[in-house]
Amino acid sequence: MTLTQSLFIIACLIAASGFFAVAEISLAASRRLRLRQHADEGDLRADKVLKMQEQPGDYFTVVQVGQNGIAILGGIVGEGALSSTLTSLLILWLPESTAQSLASVCSFLIITSLFILFSDLLPRRLSMVKPEYWAVRVLGPMQLCMTVFRPIVWFYARTTDALFKILGLPDKRDERITSDDILAMTEAGARAGVLARREQQAIANIFELDSRTVSSAMTPRDRIAYFLRDDPDHVIRARIAEEPFSTYPVCDGDIDHIVGYVDAKDLFQRVLNNQPISLKDDSLIRKILIVPDKLTLAEVLDQFQQVHEDFAAILNEYSLMVGVVTLNDVMSTVMGDLVSPDDEEQIMRRDEHSWLIDGATPIDDVQRALGIDELPHDEEYETLAGFLMVMLRRIPRRTDSVNWGGYKFEVMDVDSYRIDQVLVLKLDPDAPVVGDSNGAVATQPIPTMPVAAIAAIAAAVTVDDEEATTSSAPPEPPAPSVP
Repeated sequence: MTLTQSLFIIACLIAASGFFAVAEISLAASRRLRLRQHADEGDLRADKVLKMQEQPGDYFTVVQVGQNGIAILGGIVGEGALSSTLTSLLILWLPESTAQSLASVCSFLIITSLFILFSDLLPRRLSMVKPEYWAVRVLGPMQLCMTVFRPIVWFYARTTDALFKILGLPDKRDERITSDDILAMTEAGARAGVLARREQQAIANIFELDSRTVSSAMTPRDRIAYFLRDDPDHVIRARIAEEPFSTYPVCDGDIDHIVGYVDAKDLFQRVLNNQPISLKDDSLIRKILIVPDKLTLAEVLDQFQQVHEDFAAILNEYSLMVGVVTLNDVMSTVMGDLVSPDDEEQIMRRDEHSWLIDGATPIDDVQRALGIDELPHDEEYETLAGFLMVMLRRIPRRTDSVNWGGYKFEVMDVDSYRIDQVLVLKLDPDAPVVGDSNGAVATQPIPTMPVAAIAAIAAAVTVDDEEATTSSAPPEPPAPSVP
């Protein structure tokens, strides 16, 4: 065999090996969503690739048989093609034995390098860039190879299946798409500029509806504007003027005995028609949706859809009202920081290293704004105020602070035990981990003591007090003698 013939055979073997490398990587890397899109557009080859991904055993058997067979043939042909030629060249300067040994080494390195570059690295990178493009184009030749080598394919495929069963390994790819997969795709799309950051954040917020409780989006109890059933006309009008809302809960006696709600449109109609407003009129009061405070936002949306309402009262396990929530509140959670001009921002960034945050802000929003992945005892609270209470183990006061995750959370304003404003400052990396304004560590809860131990201590203190009282009392005067 001449040198030209050997080189031609080597080139054909490299091309065949490159084809199998493209076939292997393109099928494994092809995205099912993209293939499904091509199939829906009428590309029948994409549908065949999808079916091949479901049962890829025979396909990859052909790939491996082809690649290993070509590697063996390449070594045999390359050794015979280049060794003699290189030996005849090197023998002009080196002894015959040395020239033969060096020619064999050089032949091995040249053939190996050609296979690595042109049958492995180059085709694999090419197929990784556009896997779906190449998968639909190599499928036809691969099916032909599967037909030609069917006996060999059958033997190795069945042997592999038996090994999988013996070892208890899964032999099918899990094609389920999870929320994490979708979020990862949207994040990649946002980084690539295909998806706007606001759109990506809205999609992420939608998936959070299943994990966020309704209390994270509600209007808390102390901010609810409501009417009592026996409020007179002038009180109702004054409250509407002072706190204009679209919906008002109606209560009997106090806020914890809610009987329904009244729509502001019905009240306005009465005002425009110069009719008196009386909430004792049952025609004005509508039935209100009552939901427990442990529901998620997704469950609240389902209940809104079932009863065709957009307003609900939230009760805790003691049947006390803790807040109200509207459909607009839930959608505001989805839209993130897209709030209307009339709404007050709960998180205001003062500069690059400081934020002013409302104490009632959901802790998830705080973590997202500050870039904090995890907070301690996060199952015990849902708002920034709750975080401070848990960390300090008491009701926070002004100037109290907690350091965590490279940030300092300092209470700026407290109104009747309610934390109004919290100043968040970004700290230097060398700052202490956690502490309050007095320097006390607040990461761990206060240790508890058994009831028996507490009772024993209390009894000991009582005995000591009695002894101290007895020893410190002045001596009684002697009784007067009777003559």
